[in-house]
Amino acid sequence: MFAGLQGWHLVIIIVLALLLFGAPKLPGLARSIGQSLRIFKSEVRQMKDEDPKAGAPGETVEGKVVEPDQRDRNA
Repeated sequence: MFAGLQGWHLVIIIVLALLLFGAPKLPGLARSIGQSLRIFKSEVRQMKDEDPKAGAPGETVEGKVVEPDQRDRNA
């Protein structure tokens, strides 16, 4: 994933993060990111539990085209 990323690149990124956000703000930032990821994972899990066929590969969804009302065309 990070093929071109070496150890000294990570050090530079961490130093820049400390300079930009400040050391006291980083734990809160990390905590909020972790909480957001947990919420996202639980929502995805809940969606899969509600409809186990959702997102099945090769599944097609049929639909129809509905013409707009004549009143909408003249507006």
